[in-house]
Amino acid sequence: MQEVYDFLKKSGVYYLGTVDGDKPRMRPFGTVDIFDGKLYIQTGKVKDVSKQMHANPKVEICAMTGGAWIRLEGEAVLDDRPEAQEHMLEAYPGLKGRYAVGDGNTEVWYIKNATATIYANNTEPKIIKF
Repeated sequence: MQEVYDFLKKSGVYYLGTVDGDKPRMRPFGTVDIFDGKLYIQTGKVKDVSKQMHANPKVEICAMTGGAWIRLEGEAVLDDRPEAQEHMLEAYPGLKGRYAVGDGNTEVWYIKNATATIYANNTEPKIIKF
């Protein structure tokens, strides 16, 4: 999992895919954190992406950096503990102008049953499960 986290941090921006009814939806994200031994992302409850993950937690993340790319698939699980929210906001203090622990909008989600595949330099893909 650490290698997946490092890849996403280095990329800076990754793309999160969700399902909206029968349509795929993609959008850029930048938050990624490790807390309590799990890989986390963050969003706001008022956003469509939150509604989509609540309705169907299957997600994919894709990013590219330095000629390599990663695809991560798994299930998003909401963690409403204040400690998880605080950890994310400490990792991304710039979010504190829009989000606060326990504000009813801040959501942090961890990815479970994850399979990440890293493709690099015409080598065999590297598969990481967590």
